[in-house]
Amino acid sequence: MTATTPEGIVPEVAPSGPGCVECDAAEGWWVHLRRCAQCGHVGCCDSSPGQHATAHFEATGHPVMQSYEPGEDWFWDFGRQVGLTGPRLADPQSHPDTQPVPGPAGRVPSDWQDQVH
Repeated sequence: MTATTPEGIVPEVAPSGPGCVECDAAEGWWVHLRRCAQCGHVGCCDSSPGQHATAHFEATGHPVMQSYEPGEDWFWDFGRQVGLTGPRLADPQSHPDTQPVPGPAGRVPSDWQDQVH
């Protein structure tokens, strides 16, 4: 970590995969994805049924996540409840462009809008 890299961000760590780790394990689905800027864990957003990005922060104390959506590069600090600017993280920068939102394809229920938080 350099002097200009905010605490809780490790730029060289790659993301854990193209989707939410916990949702994939349970054959679940998500609305949007978030990536832990410290360890690369990919979890789902707080609008998703599982809210796994927040659960990851609560379980690990890793404070900063970044959007894992195509075209988005914003960071959020859970501990301080503020947005921040950070460095470019290791590729890939988002889930595949071909993955739908919500996703993944084939697992999103037809009544998904009734299930969001």
